[in-house]
Amino acid sequence: MVRTKIEIKKIDNLTARQVTFSKRRRGLFKKAQELSTLCDVDIGLIVFSATGKLCHYSNSNMEEVITRHSMHIEKVECVEHQPSPSLQRESITYAGLAKEFTEKSRELRQLNGEDLQELGMAELIKLEKMVEGGLSRIMRKKGDILLSEINALKKKEAKLMEENAQLKQRSEIGVQGGPPYSSESVTNGCCLFPDKLQDHYKSSDTSLKLGLPFPD
Repeated sequence: MVRTKIEIKKIDNLTARQVTFSKRRRGLFKKAQELSTLCDVDIGLIVFSATGKLCHYSNSNMEEVITRHSMHIEKVECVEHQPSPSLQRESITYAGLAKEFTEKSRELRQLNGEDLQELGMAELIKLEKMVEGGLSRIMRKKGDILLSEINALKKKEAKLMEENAQLKQRSEIGVQGGPPYSSESVTNGCCLFPDKLQDHYKSSDTSLKLGLPFPD
């Protein structure tokens, strides 16, 4: 069966793209390992996936390969033209930053539980202590935030209780003062004018007749 030639272009399907990246990455690293073994050369490969994940391979030490690469660039520039002191400082800075970037990337992956196969017991214990230290700092920060929120709620509760006590005191003062016309004053008023009340009841017709009306 004749194998069809795959057209080299971007794969639109995201799943197929990820599968192809994983397979071809392993194949690329395998070819690099074979080339370094057969030809006794130093190789360093750095690949960033579409999701931003860093993948790299080196047959010796990635930091040394990057440093040699930086030094080679400096030598080429020296041959072509004499670099300025500022460019030399930038090249040295670049090499240092590249080395620091590689170290920090590896440290971050190890903190996430990746690339642990090359670590010994002492390095694993050190990594474990770093993770425990980070967790303890997170717990302390969380406790400080919770304590601050509790104190704020207590202050709010005390303020509400104070306002409630003031409202209760005002209501008690109003009850003790009494309304302008209490039931007692109305009763006294009725007792002071009994004659007028009797005249009022006499003048009003309050009789009630029951039964059917008689015929005329």
